Amino acid sequence: MDKNCEKKTHPLYPFFKRLFDVLFSLSFIVVFSPLYLLLALLIKWNSKGPVLYIGKRLGKGGKHLEIFKFRTMYIDAEERLKDMLSSDPKMRSEWEVFQKLHNDPRCTSIGKFLRRTSLDEFPQFFNVLKGDLSVVGPRPHCIDELEGKENSPLKKYAHLVLATKPGITGLWQTSGRSHLSYEDRVELDSLYFKKQSFFYDIKVVLKTVPLVLISRGAV
Repeated sequence: MDKNCEKKTHPLYPFFKRLFDVLFSLSFIVVFSPLYLLLALLIKWNSKGPVLYIGKRLGKGGKHLEIFKFRTMYIDAEERLKDMLSSDPKMRSEWEVFQKLHNDPRCTSIGKFLRRTSLDEFPQFFNVLKGDLSVVGPRPHCIDELEGKENSPLKKYAHLVLATKPGITGLWQTSGRSHLSYEDRVELDSLYFKKQSFFYDIKVVLKTVPLVLISRGAV
């Protein structure tokens, strides 16, 4: 991590960004609390396993974080992925380019709906309250994208992507989402460092809302 990688922002930007994060997340959780409960019940009814998925991710400065999401996959998803990638060349090629599968057989029926509507990410507002995430920022990347893969695009942009707190939404979510290649998503994440400001964050949030409502670019 490059300690000299700093961007000059307004002195009050960190204060207003954090204030917005807390107020927005609290309001969101309170307003949608009945939906949180309903989704939890549907997940438990649909398949065996916990309601929440807790994933290890990279935070600001490369710090390891635990990120909350509603569980969308079967509990043996990792084993299923390994079997599919080893036996299906077409699926393996798609994974190498996007780090996602558009028709992911690991997902439960409820999980596919949650992903398509981005409802699976609602628990991340609790991460925002904890201070691990921001509402707007680069997406929190998996640890092995930096530490386990020799040719990972994240290594090229890590000094920018990891210079700011990761967010629930950001540039690649408003610029194509899962239709973008993994390398394109990382490059867009790096641009946030150069563009960040309070009003730019508001612009990203306002642009995210209609995209989520119509489920454009979601998997």
